[in-house]
Amino acid sequence: MSAAVITVETQTDFSQKLIIQRPSAGLSLQGCIRVPGDKSISHRALMLGAIAQGETEIQGLLLGEDPRSTASCFQAMGAQISELNTELVTVQGIGLGQLQEPVDVLNAGNSGTTLRLMLGLLASHPGRFFTVTGDSSLRSRPMSRVVRPLQQMGAKIWGRKGNSLAPLAIQGQALKPTHYHSPIASAQVKSCILLAGLLTAGKTTVTEPALSRDHSERMLRAFGAELSIDPDTNSVTVIGPAQLRGQKVIVPGDISSAAFWLVAGAIVPGSELVVENVGVNPTRTGILEALELMGADIQLENQREVAGEPVADIRVRSSRLKSCTIAGEIIPRMIDEIPILAVAAVFAEGTTVIRDAEELRVKESDRITVMAQQLNKMGAKVSELPDGMEITGGTPLVGTDVDSYTDHRIAMSLAIASLVSTGITTIHRAEAAAISYPDFTTTLQGVLST
Repeated sequence: MSAAVITVETQTDFSQKLIIQRPSAGLSLQGCIRVPGDKSISHRALMLGAIAQGETEIQGLLLGEDPRSTASCFQAMGAQISELNTELVTVQGIGLGQLQEPVDVLNAGNSGTTLRLMLGLLASHPGRFFTVTGDSSLRSRPMSRVVRPLQQMGAKIWGRKGNSLAPLAIQGQALKPTHYHSPIASAQVKSCILLAGLLTAGKTTVTEPALSRDHSERMLRAFGAELSIDPDTNSVTVIGPAQLRGQKVIVPGDISSAAFWLVAGAIVPGSELVVENVGVNPTRTGILEALELMGADIQLENQREVAGEPVADIRVRSSRLKSCTIAGEIIPRMIDEIPILAVAAVFAEGTTVIRDAEELRVKESDRITVMAQQLNKMGAKVSELPDGMEITGGTPLVGTDVDSYTDHRIAMSLAIASLVSTGITTIHRAEAAAISYPDFTTTLQGVLST
């Protein structure tokens, strides 16, 4: 066997083409991998550290562009954050309610988490004025899902298209507590309202139709917030005003990044990979359950708890996959992993159906349309559904020109698909992977086995 040839070309507009040529003799993936720190936890550690009293120490922070946007925004509002690195980042918090009015517009870049969670804090700072924006992608993504519940609490927020699109202007207010029944299971919506509740006297409650990831709840408790959870009704309540104190946070590896290697190890014949130090919070492990339903050979090893978050090493071996239906309560626990799951489904026997995932249409791209279009270009049989996809497996893929649409998860999913495609695949705008996984291409080159 000979290894795949991987080339990165930088264009005149600074976009990148990732070119992957699969060898005619085949290849396999072998080795141990450590993925970047969990993006969700990295965001929250920086935010809570910034508004807590005292110093917060963060180990294992994700160095992607999104957490850098969070750090930049909170530095502009008075928090002292050391140079970002994976070893140790220190945050000198300024105390809850003490965010300073910035001298310029706060720019969340491509990060919906930064913008949506931050809105809850900004709206609850009386007498201060803030303006927030993002890149062209973020400015097209819906913000009404957090603006409306904040307005119910008394927030004053203005923006484009009925206050639904950034840029947004916020006039901080003394908010009133609420019990918000969210129509969608969204950790961003839930977290935004809980953060607003930190400065709001009384009980602020969010009830969801299904359980979304609970990193905010875990970390808020660790920082000292008074929080109660009712699992029977999927409700979380925070009691304000709160007092937060700086903590030591160890960020585990991001299961959303690990998912690319789990699928790669499952679909590339003869492969065996171990992804070390991955966060396996039960509100995030839908991808493991889905792959197990498809017959993937996956084992959790060295299971442990680190700083309140469950962690494990995950071993995956290549296997024959079968189709299944993915829908219902599992979707919120794997929403970010559905693009790479679609790649797995292309190599599964039968027809895989993904439903209840309409949230994918308002991510960094319309991930339903984009994944269907790009995989079909490669020869797959993918049909769009209003809330998902129908994927008929077993059709060989052929390398061709595809496009990430500046979506990091699309770029990496197409790269994994190209490993089991004949010929040459060229992924345009592949630089998007740096949003959450700056070393993705280097890691891919490292696990290719001849």
